[in-house]
Amino acid sequence: MHPVFKLKNQVKHYAWGSPYWIPELLGEKNPDKKPYAELWMGVHRDGQSQTEYNGNTISLAELIEQDAELYLGKALAAAGAASLPFLFKALAADKPLSIQAHPSLEQAQAGFERENSAGIPLDAPERNYKDANHKPEIICALTPFKAMAGFREINEIHALFDAFGMESLSVVKTALESGLKAFLRALFALPPEIRGHVSDYAATQKRRLAETHPQYRDVWETAAAFAERYPSDPAALSPLYLNLVFLEKGDAMFLPAGVLHAYIQGFCVELMANSDNVLRGGLTPKSVNVRELFHILTFSAFKPEILRPNPSKYPVKCKEFSLSVVREQGVWTEDGPAILIVTQGDVVLAFIDEKNGEKTDIRLKQGESAFIAAGNAGKLSLNGNFTLYIAGIGFI
Repeated sequence: MHPVFKLKNQVKHYAWGSPYWIPELLGEKNPDKKPYAELWMGVHRDGQSQTEYNGNTISLAELIEQDAELYLGKALAAAGAASLPFLFKALAADKPLSIQAHPSLEQAQAGFERENSAGIPLDAPERNYKDANHKPEIICALTPFKAMAGFREINEIHALFDAFGMESLSVVKTALESGLKAFLRALFALPPEIRGHVSDYAATQKRRLAETHPQYRDVWETAAAFAERYPSDPAALSPLYLNLVFLEKGDAMFLPAGVLHAYIQGFCVELMANSDNVLRGGLTPKSVNVRELFHILTFSAFKPEILRPNPSKYPVKCKEFSLSVVREQGVWTEDGPAILIVTQGDVVLAFIDEKNGEKTDIRLKQGESAFIAAGNAGKLSLNGNFTLYIAGIGFI
């Protein structure tokens, strides 16, 4: 069996995408400046990768279905896996994504069954659960990257709202005394006239606030930008209650279920369990189901740790996936199935068939990706001048 399968992947052209980063990665021209938001690598039904097998083009899912034990490995197949448990992406945010959170496995299974029983089509705008899986995720910055993630400490939220001012927000500050859930409920319940006032205030007062409270300059500028893009959305105030996170190139952060977050601007690789379940909380024209969002949120302070590889693998304990970065020539060390993408330079994967001694070289240039079947640790070598990211299996 040949262990390496080049992939052809789907691009998602969402409105928040960048016209530059993904086309540059892929070496494609984009004269119309079409937004390229995400490049999907994996077996998810909404964006399956394709590959060549025996002269035919088939999906990666179809390849694996032919022999799950062969392609996934005995341990993963014995654990009941019939396909890849992760979804790998390149994500290019030129504009903010919606504020969102993802359900736990138990919540996703119950929600998916409930909406199926109610007869809600999978592509309906009000559908909350597209599948029965959870979606823990890790992102790693390919450029400087700005995000929001996790509730701030309550005393810090108090300080920010006090600095922001506005008497009309007193009901929200009072609710904070009863905890984060009561606070967020009060924020969503603000009447339309106050929402509009908040947006106008955030957009027009950022310079004054930066002068009076310069330690919060990033907060005021981000809130003002949100208010201008989404007037009358109470989520414009999200930088006051969610942590602003700035990742440098190579930095990563991991987000478990129930953490409210938003990716604001930058280019990254994103790795998650094989799911597309998203519960939104604002900064979007799409459906926002506050009741369901509150059902899955974790209402406690959470500030994600900035992660760096040690030595090549990012330190995340997740059953479905692991993320590594490789910049040096050497021998392939991944035991389980993996997907790799070259983000700089080019790499030659050299493979020697143990049965007939035949040597095969497969070259991947920047932007190209491949699926590596299980059981090939030590059988492949990586040669060239490159940076590549590897999505592999976590612990089984």
